[in-house]
Amino acid sequence: MTKFPSSLEELNSLVARDLDYLTLPAKEWVPLKQIGGETLLDVAIIGGGMAGLSAAASLKHLGIRTVIFDARPHGFEGPWATTARMETLRSPKSLTGPAIGIPSLTFRAWFTAQFGEAEWDALDKIPRLQWMDYLRWYRDVLNIDLRNDHRITLIKPEADHTVLELETPQGTQTIRARHVVLATGRDGLGGPYVPEIIRTLPKQFWAHSSDENDYSVLKGKSVAVIGAGASAMDSAATALEAGAARVDLLIRRKDIPRINRGKGMGNPGSVYGMQNLDGRTKLAIYSYIGAEQVPPPRASVLRVSRHKNAFFQLGASLESIVVKGDKIEIITPQGRRQFDFLIASTGFQIDWRQKAFLSEIASKARTWEERLAPLTGNEDRSLTEAPDLGPSFEFLPKAGVEAEGLSRIHCFCYPAMMSHGGVSGDIPSISEGAARLSTGIAATLYHEDIDQHFANAKSYSEPEVFGDEWVEANNYDQTDLEALV
Repeated sequence: MTKFPSSLEELNSLVARDLDYLTLPAKEWVPLKQIGGETLLDVAIIGGGMAGLSAAASLKHLGIRTVIFDARPHGFEGPWATTARMETLRSPKSLTGPAIGIPSLTFRAWFTAQFGEAEWDALDKIPRLQWMDYLRWYRDVLNIDLRNDHRITLIKPEADHTVLELETPQGTQTIRARHVVLATGRDGLGGPYVPEIIRTLPKQFWAHSSDENDYSVLKGKSVAVIGAGASAMDSAATALEAGAARVDLLIRRKDIPRINRGKGMGNPGSVYGMQNLDGRTKLAIYSYIGAEQVPPPRASVLRVSRHKNAFFQLGASLESIVVKGDKIEIITPQGRRQFDFLIASTGFQIDWRQKAFLSEIASKARTWEERLAPLTGNEDRSLTEAPDLGPSFEFLPKAGVEAEGLSRIHCFCYPAMMSHGGVSGDIPSISEGAARLSTGIAATLYHEDIDQHFANAKSYSEPEVFGDEWVEANNYDQTDLEALV
């Protein structure tokens, strides 16, 4: 009978054995290069969440020196233990996520090593904070070089490398890398989307659902939550659980979305085939799925509706919001009501201005709006404003723009969807995305240094045959040859 690991220590040993059997990580092979006495990194990754970890693991296993820089403290990379508020992940527990093809690196392996197969069978969805614990283990067991409290302030592409400026615990630092990967999450090329009707209110009255809000201050308050998606439900539930006196979900639609249309075409073919579809077909697909909207998880809706002081206001689009003393008054087609606070669960947008360190990339990178021109003007701008990326997630230049070094920067975050499909931020296919990114970078690095690699072949001197494996034949005369025959 197969014996499974019954502790993290045993699992760690299994991971080490699996990597040894697969001869991973590969030996480092990229020639070291220096500028002004400083050795260039092969790859710098900005962001240490799931995407950044997956990318780093894949690159490291290909023998490419990689360092992650993350602005958050150790163990709090990504949204899971900070701004996310769902109780569980919506993804099925069976998905392999960032395991990069190694069974012992899956969440299931990590979970069963600690709690056993019976608990795994009983588990419905993965608890959010437990997923964060798994990612912390993943980082440690793979010995990924992740440097926390490093906030990027500048990305400047040069001809043969990219300059990064960072604020660190040791002060301002300049790092140079041959390639840079932006693993910056859902808001990777922008930030929260907030409608102007909300954005113009004094900040004391509102927050976006992605803000690091202290929900305990909402105890005894009347709260409006704008939206009907997963983040709206999780924000509303968190406010109710913190003791809010009343929470109203103001939902523009006449009904809450019920069917996740994207699941209807989710299969391995889409993972590998979506990137190669023509642009207008992709635009049509993603526009349709976006218009239909992804429904909130059933458990998240029930988490709200079990509270008697939660109210679902359908067909309640915002008509006006005015400040009335220490409250705000919101008018919708369903009437008017005063609230103490508003939470905008209104998603994210591509808005380069929200990330100043992207300014030089923004001025040079081509978008799908340019790729698909001319447009009618009715297209979903969240799609047409997305960057038009190359096969390794690299930025491509606008027509006629000098953009030396731009292709050394890779967009491995949510806005890559129009180019590559959902392989750069979602759990189901993050490993496939990381493999696509890392193999592309590996090929580019090899091409750039081909003269050095060819020179290595010419100077290679380790013999495999030594000359003592045979006895040299004597010279035969014609008589000898006839005798042999």
